[in-house]
Amino acid sequence: MKICITSQGDNLESFVDPRFGRCQYFIIIDPETLEFEAVQNPSIGALGGAGVQSGQLLAEKGVEAVLTGNVGPNAFATLQAAGIKIISGVSGKVSEAIEKYKKGEFSPLSREANVSAHFGMRIGGDRSLTKDKELKKLKEQAEAMQEELKRITQRIEELDKGM
Repeated sequence: MKICITSQGDNLESFVDPRFGRCQYFIIIDPETLEFEAVQNPSIGALGGAGVQSGQLLAEKGVEAVLTGNVGPNAFATLQAAGIKIISGVSGKVSEAIEKYKKGEFSPLSREANVSAHFGMRIGGDRSLTKDKELKKLKEQAEAMQEELKRITQRIEELDKGM
C-alpha cells in the first residue's frame, strides 16, 4: 500500500505542507516498511490546475490515500475519481502523520473539499474576480489559515507539556 503526505521537505522529519496542489514535495511511502520516495511537486508553479495535475500524478504513482493540510474542490474531485482517500487537517512532521495514520487516528473526507479553489495561490491581485468574490475568497482563506494556526498552536502546547 502506498500513501502520500504533502511535505515542505524531502524527508520524514519535514513538516506537512498545508497545501495539496502547491505543496513543495510529495512523500510517497509504504506505511508498514517506511520505504519512501520524495517527489518534488512539478505543479507548484502552475498558473492553474495544480490540484488536478497533482492528483493525476499521485494516481499514476498508485497512491491509495493522501494526507494533507487542505485540499481544494478540483483536486478533491480528481483524487476521489481516482479512488484515492483524502485526509485533510494533517499537520506536524511527516513521521508523526504516518504514525497517526497507522493508528487509525484520521478520518477521510467523503463529500467535499475543505478549502476553496486557488487556496494555495498568492493572495490579492486576481483581476478576474469581482470585489465581492475576492473578499469572499480572502475570508475563506483567512478562516482556513486560522484553523491551521489552531492546529499548530495545539501541537506546540502538546510538545511543551511533554518537555
